[in-house]
Amino acid sequence: MDVRIGIDLGGTKIEAIALDGETERVRKRIASPRGDYRATIDAVASLVAEVEREAGRNGTVGVGIPGALSRATGRVKNANSTWLIGKPLKEDLERALAREVRLANDANCFALSEATDGAGRGAKVVFGVILGTGVGGGIVVDGRVLEGPNAIAGEWGHNPLPLPTADDLPLADCYCGRKGCIETYLSGPGMARDYERLHGSSAPAEAAALDETTLSRYEERLARALAGVINVLDPDVVVLGGGLSNVRRLYDTVPRLWARHVFSDRVDTRLLPPVHGDSSGVRGAAWLW
Repeated sequence: MDVRIGIDLGGTKIEAIALDGETERVRKRIASPRGDYRATIDAVASLVAEVEREAGRNGTVGVGIPGALSRATGRVKNANSTWLIGKPLKEDLERALAREVRLANDANCFALSEATDGAGRGAKVVFGVILGTGVGGGIVVDGRVLEGPNAIAGEWGHNPLPLPTADDLPLADCYCGRKGCIETYLSGPGMARDYERLHGSSAPAEAAALDETTLSRYEERLARALAGVINVLDPDVVVLGGGLSNVRRLYDTVPRLWARHVFSDRVDTRLLPPVHGDSSGVRGAAWLW
């Protein structure tokens, strides 16, 4: 029986895993050849071959990417690993590996991992959130990732922050060309910018999260933003991932705050930390099969 091989194709590292059922058999990590598309294809092919040698079996291959495949062209779009943009990544990987390859957005892979055998195991609808350098999301229903006709399902970070208050103004500029995107407030850099605005000095997100005023503002914004998701999607579980998912008090404070914005007399949606942590992306890529 084949193993499931997952590849997490990141901007700084490429990670591979081989799953036998739910059991991890092999894990490998190499540096990403930044800026070099052809070297990226070769690196993934070499990594798959190495994993299969160590596992002693061939495998199906799923790949999580920091972007999506355009429905119009089949090429990569919206990738912060810019050397992938406009490239026929799926076709080139399939040619290099001589088999079908399944690709998905890395936030979708995170959500799929946690829905399959993580915090959302057994739940019908899971919304997976990435709170890191950027803000992303993925939706899993009955164990299947939703992508949508535009390949943007779950792209929660580029909706506007709901109900902006005086503390949120002026609306922050986003790299996507819009203003006031959720990502500009709830990403790690967004939290660091808010700390600087409050205190007049800079600090990384990890330090900013220790500041009571900064963290309280962050929690209130996160509650507003997730309430919008609950009103539309009504998920059983919301799982947080990314660096800011390690702030433990979010899981108590945010559900208390989101209730006032949710159109229901009671909110049964659970907000949970990830079971697999940083491994969820690569595990989710394997679970694409």
